[in-house]
Amino acid sequence: MAVPRHSHTRSKVGKTRMHKHIKRVLLNVCPKCKKPILSHTVCKNCGYYKGAQIIDVLSDLTKKEKKIKEKEFKQAEQEASQDRPLTMEELSKKS
Repeated sequence: MAVPRHSHTRSKVGKTRMHKHIKRVLLNVCPKCKKPILSHTVCKNCGYYKGAQIIDVLSDLTKKEKKIKEKEFKQAEQEASQDRPLTMEELSKKS
């Protein structure tokens, strides 16, 4: 019977078994831009976290890229406004 020359430490054994414990990353949807993000993190697309703007994403972009991003934001806001029900104020204005 073969005998191991050196015993393996717990960390060495744990490293070889690491592949058994890897789990799939669960993503949430950003309420502002509807892009998938990790939970409890700032959205890299729009810069919002819990309804407040944390990062100004548009400041580092060129003029052309800013226009494209602003269009995307407006389109996402329009889609979001179509999905939600009308408030009492909106109903009174509509009539």
